[in-house]
This record gives sequence, C-alpha cells and structure tokens, in this order.
Amino acid sequence: MSGARARAAVLSALLLVLFLVFLRASPFAIRPPAPEVSGAIEVRFSRPVTDGPRSLRGGPDAALAEAIDRAGRSVDMAIYDLDLWSLRDALLGAEARGVRVRLVVEADNLGSPEIYDLIAAGIPVVADGWEPLMHDKFTVIDGREVWTGSMNYTVRDAYFNDNNLLRLISSSLAQAYTDEFDEMFQDGAFGAFSPSGVGQRARLSDGSEVEVYFAPDDRPLEKLLALVGGARQRVEFAAFSFTSADLAAALLQKDAQGLAVRGVIESGQAANLGSQWDVLRDAGLDVRLDGNPDNMHHKLIVIDAATVVTGSYNFSRSAEEFNDENLVVIHSPELARRFLEEFDRVYAAAD
Repeated sequence: MSGARARAAVLSALLLVLFLVFLRASPFAIRPPAPEVSGAIEVRFSRPVTDGPRSLRGGPDAALAEAIDRAGRSVDMAIYDLDLWSLRDALLGAEARGVRVRLVVEADNLGSPEIYDLIAAGIPVVADGWEPLMHDKFTVIDGREVWTGSMNYTVRDAYFNDNNLLRLISSSLAQAYTDEFDEMFQDGAFGAFSPSGVGQRARLSDGSEVEVYFAPDDRPLEKLLALVGGARQRVEFAAFSFTSADLAAALLQKDAQGLAVRGVIESGQAANLGSQWDVLRDAGLDVRLDGNPDNMHHKLIVIDAATVVTGSYNFSRSAEEFNDENLVVIHSPELARRFLEEFDRVYAAAD
C-alpha cells in the first residue's frame, strides 16, 4: 500500500471512530430505557435536551401514535392540549379507516390548528366550556388499554418538559376511564357537575393492583394523605404545582418520624400564591427546585419504592376541587423502580 493510501486509510478509520463517538454522545442517539415493565404496564419518560440540538421525533408520543394506528374499534381521548402532528395524523388515520374517534378538550385550547384539523375531518370534539380546567390527560383504545400520565399531547411536553406517559392494559381499568369520558362527552358533566365517586380498583394481568381517582368526583387528596401517612420507609415526590398545605404537613410529619423524604418542585411555580416550597424548605425537608430551563411537569409520588402515584393531578386546591383531573395509583415495585430512576435524574439536575 502506498504512503498516500495508508494515510487515507488511517484518516478514514479515524473519521469512523469520531463519527461513532459523536453518535453515542448525540441527543439524537440517546436511547431511553425499554418501556415494558410487565405484560400489562409500559412507562415512557420525556428526555429533554437542555443544550445542543433537539430532536422532535421518537418521543413518548410516537408510541401512543403507533397504538392509535393499531386501534380497531375506538379511540377516546380527553386531553388538556394537543398540537403534536404525530397524534393528529394518527387520529385522522383512525377516523379514515372507520374507527370511532372522540375527543374531550379544554375550551381554552379548542382553537389550536391541530384540533381544528380533527374537527374539519368530522371527528366529534367536546370542550368543557367553563372556567375551571378540563385538565385530564388520558386516552382509551379499543376498551382494553389506557394511556395516561403527566404529559399533555404537545411538542413542549413531549420534548422540552419533564413528563411521564403510562400504558396500562386492562379492560376494567379502560371501562373506568371510559365512564369518566362519557360523563364529559355525552352528559356534559364537568368539574363540580360530575357525580361523586370513591375511586375504582383493577388488578392487572401481572398481578399489580391499580387504583384510579377522578377529581373533583373522587376527592383524590384523601387517598394521597392515606398513602403518605402509611409510608414506612421513604417518600419521593416531584411536583409541577404544590399548594396543598395538607399534603405538605403529611410529608413533614413523615420526615419528623425519621423517614427519608425527598422532593423536587418546578422552579417557575415555587413563588406562586399558596406554594408550599418555602414551608417545606424552611422546615428542613430535602426539597429542591428543578433544573430544567423549561418545566419539570411531573405530578409524582413514590411510596416505599413500591407504589407510584401519577396522572394529571397537581398537588393543588384547583386540582382537588375544581378541575377535571385523573390520578392513578399503581402498586408495583418494578414500576416504582423505573420512576425512582426518573426521580433521581430530575433530583440530580435540581438546585
């Protein structure tokens, strides 16, 4: 081999090594953990890139879009806001192939171009039409699977904010969410006009027990206080909005009993009226302000590394008494492990 060819070969090999190093370090190449927790549970987390280029593909919305593409009978979606083209196109495709598609949305976001496209295609969309928020974030597909979590169906929530998206496979759980959907879609019963309830339970095929509570119908705060009050070892929480003095008091009591209690609160909400940030910090609780330059949007509690609480429900009076919200409690140590990994990531980036 000539000297020139040898140098060219060395240069090519070097470029290949540099490319592979770049690929591993690139935000476009980051591979999130496998979503499957069990045959009945999947969880996905947004992976915001705080510096460098952002990829707006392959986020949690991609999996939900694929699930909608597989729908054979029905898709019911209750969502505070939607501007993701992936989900708009999946819903349009489902409607075109004869799947029954129905939406409930927050009236303040009814004018988004993506929702307008759905209405223009003949998909029925119902808005709440009153001042408290229709703040739910859930989708029910074919009466057998529920997608829920903290994530709005927006570019910002899927790619800039910290969020979670769960897939739960259970016909009984799907029925509970469908009943709540029909209250809004068919009966126009939003917020305080919703009939009172006590929550519902389901057992998944993997043996995990799931509880679902809708606000203001089922008064989720009572369940939250019972869960925190029953903690025996540790409590972790991540909160976009935290104004519940009762929940703050319950966490402080656990801290005083010697339990490990850690929390992260969204920095942009910490100074709001009624925020419990100062109360928790001044009492010496291990609580931090998040480090995401956008939003830490989780509404998350993990109890004793065994039980996960999440959903659309912020820890606030508005969520408890006025808005339409959903909160899901999942008793699964493996799912809790996944959420604790996410919490640790958010906690490590916080101040």
